[in-house]
Amino acid sequence: MIQRAVQISIAALTLSAGSAFAQDLCGGVGASGQWIGGTQEGSDISTVSDYQQQLALVLGNNQYVALFDVTTAGDIRVEAQGRGTSDPLFDVFDASGAIVISDDDSGGNSAARAEFYAQPGTYCVAMRAFDNSPLTGFVRVGRLEHEPLTSGISDVPNDGDEGYVEAPICDSTTPAQSLTLNTEVTGSVQDSPFWRFTLDQPMALTITAKNADADPYITLYDASGVWMGENDDFEGLNSQLDISYPLAAGDYCIAMQALSDDTLPVSLFVTEYDAEAALRGMYDRAEAAPPLDGSYPVEALGVLGTKLRKDLTNTPVATWYSLDMPEAGVIMVDAISTGGMGDPFLALYDELGRQVAYNDDAAESFDSMLAARVMAGTYLLAVGEMNVDTSGPVRMMIERYVPAK
Repeated sequence: MIQRAVQISIAALTLSAGSAFAQDLCGGVGASGQWIGGTQEGSDISTVSDYQQQLALVLGNNQYVALFDVTTAGDIRVEAQGRGTSDPLFDVFDASGAIVISDDDSGGNSAARAEFYAQPGTYCVAMRAFDNSPLTGFVRVGRLEHEPLTSGISDVPNDGDEGYVEAPICDSTTPAQSLTLNTEVTGSVQDSPFWRFTLDQPMALTITAKNADADPYITLYDASGVWMGENDDFEGLNSQLDISYPLAAGDYCIAMQALSDDTLPVSLFVTEYDAEAALRGMYDRAEAAPPLDGSYPVEALGVLGTKLRKDLTNTPVATWYSLDMPEAGVIMVDAISTGGMGDPFLALYDELGRQVAYNDDAAESFDSMLAARVMAGTYLLAVGEMNVDTSGPVRMMIERYVPAK
C-alpha cells in the first residue's frame, strides 16, 4: 500500500501563518493557520488531484486551523478524526469570518464530517476537542470524489449508544408540512417530522428550532435528498442552522428530531441569513472577539495594575472588557458566582481577535479561572453564563503578575 505523506503541525498560541494575509483572514481565525497542502497553490481543493490532509497536535484550550482555497464553486468535504478516545469538532469559516458549517460527530465514532457547496474563496477549518482537552488527529479536505477519511454516521451501526441519532433523509417524495419563509410554524416532531419550503431565488438561510424541553435536532436536505447541513445544540438545547452561502432556487426539506420528547411542540422559523446578526451572535456567545471601534459594547478597564475587582450581573450574553498590559507577564482571572447558582465562563482574546485562553469550570466547581502568559498590549476579556435561562451576580478578580527580576 502506498503511504501518503502527512504534514505535522502544532496548534499553539505562538503559531503563525507567517503573512499579513493570514492575520486578517477569516476574521482573524486564519492568523494561526497553515495551508493544508503546504502552500496556498497546493491547497486549492478545486484543482488538486487528491485530498489534502494534515496531522495536528492540539494543545488544551486551543485549536488547529487549516487553510484552503476554492477557485471553482463545488461540493467540498471536510473531516476531522482523532486518535484514541479524542472527540474532535470543527467550524469552517469563510474569508470574512462567518461560519459556513460546523460539525461534531457526523463522521461516526466521534469523528467530525461535513459536506457543503463552496463558493470560490479562501476558507479556514478550526478544529479542537469537544472538551477542550489536548488531542492528536487528522484533518482532511477534498472533493466528494476523493476518498473519505471517516465512515460517516449513516454507515455506523446503532449498537445501543444512548447518544446515537440516525438522521432521517428527506427528499421530494417525503410527505412533509409546508412552511413559508419568515413565518413561524409550530408542531411536535411526532406529528410533523418533516417541513418543506421553496426558494424562488438564491438565498442564504438561518433555520431555528426552539423548545429546550424537546431538544430539537434539525437537518436540511435539497429536493434530491442531498444533505445540506445540520445542528443540534446551538443555544442551550435549542437548534440553529446558519447557511451563510446562497442556496440555489428550488425545494428544500427540513427533517426534525427531538432528542428528549417528540410529543412537545417545537417552533420552527426560516429566514434570510443576516451576516451582521450572525457575527454579533458570535460576540454575544464569546465565540469571537468584537472590534474596539464602538460598534459593540466593550468596557475599557485601562492599564491593569496589580489587582482589579469587578462585580457584574452575569447573563448568557457575554459582557466584554478591554484591558492593557503594560509589560509582558501573566493575566489571571477568577469569576465567582456570588449567589452560588450560576455557571460563569471566561474567554480571553488578544487585540487581533485570537483566543488566548478559555475556561468554564475550575477546581471541581462551576466557577471559572484562567491564567495566560501574555506580552504587552491590549486584551479583550469576556464573562458570560453557560445556562441560557440563568442570570445572577458574579464577582470577577483580574490580577497581573510579572516575571521575577
